[in-house]
Amino acid sequence: MTEKSNYIDEVVDDGLPWYAIRLFTIRQEEVRNYFAEKGFECFVPMQYVDIEGRNGRPQHVLRPVVRNLIFVKRTGDEKVFRQAVQEADYKISVIRKSRESQEYSLIPHNQMYEFRLMCNPEVTMRKFVSSEEARMKAGDEVLVKFGPLKGMTGRLVRSSKKYYLLKEVPGLGVMLKVSRWCCVPVEGKQGVS
Repeated sequence: MTEKSNYIDEVVDDGLPWYAIRLFTIRQEEVRNYFAEKGFECFVPMQYVDIEGRNGRPQHVLRPVVRNLIFVKRTGDEKVFRQAVQEADYKISVIRKSRESQEYSLIPHNQMYEFRLMCNPEVTMRKFVSSEEARMKAGDEVLVKFGPLKGMTGRLVRSSKKYYLLKEVPGLGVMLKVSRWCCVPVEGKQGVS
């Protein structure tokens, strides 16, 4: 089986929401391991980049898209998660619903499932954007009816004269190239641009 299909097989929608954690440390892998040891499933969007190898030739390596963000699945009671956050020896902050709120922002399971599928590192026609950039992009909510992205939802946006399906979660957005002819407006959500 190819790596691409292995990645897709690993992404499962089990109906559980996710938290987004902003890091104020360069130890992303250590923080990820900390939460994994506490029994939480973690996700870090990855992409292939070319770097110069020891022999001077370019190497294709998998690296995190951003180094200051980790997604953690809510597996049970929020008190257990809050305790893990408080006991962490790292400077981290869970993204909240608003600046004034103490309530953590939860990413719905279906939104995170599609986001994780769109983050497949084997996909080449993809762009990552910050939350601020994603909010500034005008586009209508659509459902992809045909093609490899069939069944996914997001905003249909333009960038560099191409159309992309934009899916955003707290802290990050991902855009996948899509044909606009494969998309139909989501009932009651068109005209947002």
